[in-house]
Parts: sequence; C-alpha cells; structure tokens
Amino acid sequence: MNTTNIKLGLRENWKQFTLLVIVNAFVGGMIGMERTIFPQFAELEFGVASKTSILSFITAFGISKAIANYYTGRLANKYGRRNLLLLGWLLALPIPFLLINATSWNWVIFANILLGISQGLTWSSTVVMKIDLVGEKDRGFAMGLNEFAGYFAVGIVAFLTGFIANKYGVTPYPFYVGIFISLAGFLLTALWVKDTSVFVHKESTKDHTSQMQK
Repeated sequence: MNTTNIKLGLRENWKQFTLLVIVNAFVGGMIGMERTIFPQFAELEFGVASKTSILSFITAFGISKAIANYYTGRLANKYGRRNLLLLGWLLALPIPFLLINATSWNWVIFANILLGISQGLTWSSTVVMKIDLVGEKDRGFAMGLNEFAGYFAVGIVAFLTGFIANKYGVTPYPFYVGIFISLAGFLLTALWVKDTSVFVHKESTKDHTSQMQK
C-alpha cells in the first residue's frame, strides 16, 4: 500500500475531518429526534406510562448500542470504517417510518434497538476515522470535537422536535426531522466520506520506522 502522499494531522485533513464532524452531528440528531417527545409519544399513542417508556427506551437503546460499540473496532479493521458508517446509516433510515407507523409498543422497542445499533456503528466509526486522520498528537482534540458536535446536535434537534410536537402534535411531524437527518447522513457518507484505513497504515509504518531508528 502506497502511503507516500498521505499526511497525518488536523490541518492536512481538515476537509474530511470537518465532514466527519458534520456527519456526527447528524448522528447525534437521531437521538435528539426522540429525546424530548418520547414520554408524551408513548403515553398518548400507546397508553404507556412515562417512567415505563423511559426505562424501556433506555434498556433497548443502551444494550443494543453497547453491543454495537463492542464490535465496531474489530469490524472496522475487517470491513472498513466507511462501510460500517454506511451500514449504521442504512439501519437508521427505517427508524422514523417505524415510529410514524407503529401499531404497537413492540414496534417502538424494535425501532429503538435499531437506533442503538445504528448509533453504535455511526458514532464509533466517526470517532475512529477522526483519530485516524489526525494521528497521535491531536487525538484528544479530535475526540472533543466529535463529542461536542454529537451532543450539541442532540440538544438542538431535541428542542426542534419538541417545538414541532407542541405546535403540530407528537406524530408524525417531529419524525420528519429524523427522515431528513438519516437521509442527509447517509448521502454525505456515500458521496463524500472516504475510508481512513490508509492513514492507520501510514501511522503504523511511521511508528515502525521510528522504532528501527532507535
């Protein structure tokens, strides 16, 4: 693998890095879509009490995200970071439609299991890809920007969907935001995000060279 023209660093790869920050903002937005309206949605549409809905949401989402996080690193090395990011967005695409058309609480739980898996794949992939791009020196800064973008988007989209729900009802209009976010995230990844595996090879080669010189 030719890595002669590959350079590690935030300044050298700012375009791809910025794109990944934007993609991760969309990832966070998918959580924000539900965060504000979910208790009310559960009670009004399915008669599920607020505390029960929050507990089942956290359980379904948390366990599936934890499992996805556990396997993402290993799968990223095997199948490529970008491929996992794309898979995560593919899993996100049906989630708003499932919530809009849900006829039972089980549909909602299934949608949140998908959301957990999608979040595990997409969030972890963007973290890994940013670290790949910047190299060892700027890893902490890359992680900070990733978390800022994701959680800032959670808050913004939660506010937006809450406003929409207050004005137009808890369904279906707030979930249209999720349709836009998932489509935008998928298209950005498919059209412009590049796999960063070559940067990992570049860094490992650099480290090996440094050890040989010592």
